[in-house]
Amino acid sequence: MDTQHQENSGGQPLMESPRKIEHIGIAVKNLEDSLAFYTQMLGMKWLGTETVESEQVRVAFLAIGESHIELLEPTSDDSPIAKFIEKKGEGIHHIALSVDNQQQRLNALQEAGVRLINETPKRGAHNNMVAFVHPKATHGVLLELCEKAEL
Repeated sequence: MDTQHQENSGGQPLMESPRKIEHIGIAVKNLEDSLAFYTQMLGMKWLGTETVESEQVRVAFLAIGESHIELLEPTSDDSPIAKFIEKKGEGIHHIALSVDNQQQRLNALQEAGVRLINETPKRGAHNNMVAFVHPKATHGVLLELCEKAEL
């Protein structure tokens, strides 16, 4: 362990740890082809597909233990997922963390100077409220904070 990390690791964390990895989002060009691989080749259970109009994406969820794989297919050439695929190709797009007190966490991160994409949660797929932390703040990983939406 390097000296700087040792010095910083003794401090108090800003917040409690997230509960679990909610899902890993994977950007794909073709949802049906991707679903066939994950279900037929890997034996994962398909939980359903939905369209999230606000993000211009079709989403398929697959179960893996207590977490999920989220396959993301763009529905428009100018959607964030289409731009991601154009720039980086298919692959891991984000890691979603299951959290409680989502807005409080976002406020604490913002007050600590952490760069956010969303300062307030918005409705996402699978009945989740979602907010993203900018990859420049997380050493290159797009993080999504997820909390089940109140019905």
